[in-house]
Amino acid sequence: MTPLETCLGSASLLAAGWSTLTWTYVFVTVTFSAYLYIGWSSRVKETEGFYVAGHGVPPMANGAATAADWMSAASFLSMAGLISFMGYDGSVYLMGWTGGYVLLTLLLAPYLRKFGKYTVPDFVGERYYSETARVIAAFCAIFISMTYVAGQMRGVGIVFSRFLEVPVWHGVVVGMVVVGLFAVLGGMKGITWTQVVQFGVLIVAFLIPAVALSCKLTGNPVPQLGMVFSDIGPKLNALQADLGFAEYTEPFSAGGRSMLDVVCFTFALMVGTAGLPHVIVRFYTTKSVRAARWSGFWALIFISLLYTTAPALAMFARTNLLQTLHGAEVSSIERLDAADGENGLAIYTLTTAGDAADPDSPGRPIEWVDSWQRTGMIRFNDANGDGVIDMTNTDGAFAEAVIDRDIIVLATPEIARLAPWVVALVATGGLAAALSTAAGLMLVISSSIAHDLYFHFFDRTASEAKRVAVGRWAIVAAIGVAGYFGVNPPGFVAQVVAFAFGLAAASFFPIILLGVFDKRTNREGATAGMLVGLIFTASYIAAARADKIFGVAEPWLDDRAWGVSAEGIGAIGCLLNLVITLVVSRMTPAPPERVQRLVESVRVPAGSHDPDAHFDESDAAHD
Repeated sequence: MTPLETCLGSASLLAAGWSTLTWTYVFVTVTFSAYLYIGWSSRVKETEGFYVAGHGVPPMANGAATAADWMSAASFLSMAGLISFMGYDGSVYLMGWTGGYVLLTLLLAPYLRKFGKYTVPDFVGERYYSETARVIAAFCAIFISMTYVAGQMRGVGIVFSRFLEVPVWHGVVVGMVVVGLFAVLGGMKGITWTQVVQFGVLIVAFLIPAVALSCKLTGNPVPQLGMVFSDIGPKLNALQADLGFAEYTEPFSAGGRSMLDVVCFTFALMVGTAGLPHVIVRFYTTKSVRAARWSGFWALIFISLLYTTAPALAMFARTNLLQTLHGAEVSSIERLDAADGENGLAIYTLTTAGDAADPDSPGRPIEWVDSWQRTGMIRFNDANGDGVIDMTNTDGAFAEAVIDRDIIVLATPEIARLAPWVVALVATGGLAAALSTAAGLMLVISSSIAHDLYFHFFDRTASEAKRVAVGRWAIVAAIGVAGYFGVNPPGFVAQVVAFAFGLAAASFFPIILLGVFDKRTNREGATAGMLVGLIFTASYIAAARADKIFGVAEPWLDDRAWGVSAEGIGAIGCLLNLVITLVVSRMTPAPPERVQRLVESVRVPAGSHDPDAHFDESDAAHD
């Protein structure tokens, strides 16, 4: 046992007898109370405080809040699971999301901050001197955010169902109430400081089991180094080959994504990230353009902690899972009936296959599978009746087990037999990741409805108090819709989120990019481009996922028929948007002279100085 494992195990003795359930209740109660207190103490009455935290968030704090906002339930709960199951092909999430954030920070964020508005539709409406474009952008923001927030609510439900032993919909309701309260009370100000705390919770919760697993499997406490400088990769490749799967590190393996689909998916995630309204609006909360640049730098540092650890954790989890379950012996089978809330669900009691070289291993009960089976997220079927679980490859899946990818991060501490408080801490981190992103998305929906639609089209004389009140009611309504889709999601958490990225790629990114760098782009082009990109992408996704979204027997479209999956179709939508926008803009009158001067003033820093001077103290006045 390594020193770290000894430390983690010894810590549990401080509360000997406390189960994972008890620890989870303690952590959840403490953290949720902190979130609610921050929301109450940060409550605001003015629109500037409600929408952009009064433009007064320090760069490092905004960097932490941005990282928490951006690292959603998909990043925390699902990304390592997807990489673990997809191997090399799963790296598309890593490359797409990370590359997109760099693209946003370097290419767009400083210019959008200099523009100095509240929302992305604000930018679109002013830049394209069109209320029609503002309305379309507002609906795009609402649609994207609702798609994205459904994944977060699903993540909350999964954590609650497993670790607090309640149905998924109970967890979704609790998450709705908590995020609703601190978002309604504090607006962006309350959400920002809550996200700072949530970042601390989620990053600690993610790193501790990764470090412990790295010590156990590679002997190196740094997961990234353990993955690269140990034999864990070759061992996993050999294990995969023994079970009939492609090597874990083999790219574009049979049955996986084609090279075209990987490229399109990565591109969609990348430009979709750069177009996500809840991430963009975080740069509006800083005091100046210079502060926006520094907050982007800090966010990149914070995000890299999780994103460089996730591939290592995925490899460790895959190895641990296969070694634990393949060949496990079936001790008994319990069938739940209607009185248990389930009809015919089989609960397998398993023990390890045993290893003569490992005195801890022979006959050891695999306790963690029991609770996960009761959530329905792991199922076993000893089809050949030999009393042994077979994890070999059968048509691209495990022969006698079905495992939901979303549980990999949550189940890994239990599989590695870490202390109960570590397991509970990971569950609390998953909740923090989901709630932080959900809160940011709620505010985007609120500002789109209350500021971009209500104030601009229904009541231009509305008082500050009335505008804030409308924003708060918009959050309440959005939470209700998000809760429904959280209980009835159209796919895995990360896949649901991937759809949001595809829609953002097809709608916002092209018009923001051209709005900053091409002064000839006009309102006719932007409107046509957004409509074509969004309708094309949304229609393709709806047709390819009709069975999940509309409940029909079969999808209306084979999402591999064109060589591009539903997750990657946003790349095509983005290119369509760009082409339509450029062509229509050149065929219609140029923007007014004042708009062209506005574009130049946003892109070109005030004064004449070198680009490096933007980080100088003397440049702050210009910003």
